[in-house]
Amino acid sequence: MLTASLEALNTTCPRLTKSLATCTNNDATKTPQINGQITDLPAALSEAAKILEQARRPLFSGLATDIAGARALYELAAHSGAILDHLHGDALAASTLALQDRGSFFTTLSEIRSRADLIVVIACEPSRRYPRFYERVLNLDRQTDIVFVGCDTDPAASTNAKAILPNTDPFDILALWSALTEGRNADALADAQTAQQLEALLERIHTAHYTAFVYEPATLPAPHAALAIEAINRIVKTINRTTRAGALALTGDDGALSVNQTVTWLTGFPLRTRVAYGVPVEHDSHRYRTDDLLRRKEIDALLWISSFGPEPLPSSLPDDVPAIILGHPATTHHARNASTVFIPVATPGIDSNGHLFRVDASVVVPLVAARDTAFPTVAAIASELVRARRPQ
Repeated sequence: MLTASLEALNTTCPRLTKSLATCTNNDATKTPQINGQITDLPAALSEAAKILEQARRPLFSGLATDIAGARALYELAAHSGAILDHLHGDALAASTLALQDRGSFFTTLSEIRSRADLIVVIACEPSRRYPRFYERVLNLDRQTDIVFVGCDTDPAASTNAKAILPNTDPFDILALWSALTEGRNADALADAQTAQQLEALLERIHTAHYTAFVYEPATLPAPHAALAIEAINRIVKTINRTTRAGALALTGDDGALSVNQTVTWLTGFPLRTRVAYGVPVEHDSHRYRTDDLLRRKEIDALLWISSFGPEPLPSSLPDDVPAIILGHPATTHHARNASTVFIPVATPGIDSNGHLFRVDASVVVPLVAARDTAFPTVAAIASELVRARRPQ
């Protein structure tokens, strides 16, 4: 059996290379399963529809899909009275809570590239999860200084980079920074040495033409990352009284931004929302967290979507809760006591066309299939399940 994988042409992105390595010619042999036994698609759809029909409080999670998949899953969720959360729900929720409480001055990849002469990176290493970040934001015709605050210098950053306060707690940094931004005297603060370094950075910011603040919600200290993001937003807003600055959150992996945007269009609320036709939408960033719902045994069925990679079922899923997996062809799962349906689905940009929001949530990127497979899309499966739920 051939196992050759796809290759990334004209790019050295290690993340893309790793993702493509999971796609081989063996994928064509993957078929639907019910409780680990090979079956056909109609039988798998019938069992999945039965699980959803019997459920009174289902959870649709993972949600690693594209915009079309999100739209179809929303309709299925509304027919099922389901809660919607994402694989990266914690990072999304932190950003959402901060936006709701404080608002934000956000920027984009294009704006940073065209305007920023100073980039301030807060407590993260962008190239670790976003290998082409500097390629996308640096303009080689203009010098852009990069300052890392609360972390070491990213090895992939340019030579115009330096780090300050690499071993200091991000909350301590942001508290002092907020005070300084509002005009407090560095000498009057408890940690004068730290404050003086931040004060010097503020002076550099005020001489810059445009400063971009970059952070990664997933790397900020949990469980209170939202408070750190609020502090960043407050600092950026205060700076905008006298000069120009914007913030860019590096998040939205596995279709998270795309699904969040789509659900917000359709309901008026972001993810971690329960939807049902005929009843008000319920949104709660804390209550509707996947792991908490599963550990508290508040869910009686799980629809798990992972079309971009072979993500396992949540470890917190009770063994007696039925599960439906719309997953990457390489997905594997252990035997369970409850009914478990697996349907291999197309990966957007590999097996099917599609659309995703870029990391800055400002541009919709079209995806073109790289190979010809017979896998159904998440949208197609969700639509079939919707038809099964409608009265005949």
